[in-house]
Amino acid sequence: MIRILAIETSCDETAAAVVENGTQMLSNVIASQTDLHAQYGGVFPEVASRKHVELI
Repeated sequence: MIRILAIETSCDETAAAVVENGTQMLSNVIASQTDLHAQYGGVFPEVASRKHVELI
């Protein structure tokens, strides 16, 4: 049995998944920063970077 932890980030989302044997997804979560950046009218890179560190 092989389990893989995958972590992915975009400018305003952080995602993680655990896959077993390359075929069965055991877990998949996505944390979006859309609401956080709405107050700036778009993605604020400094805030996004700090939030990624906090979430991971």
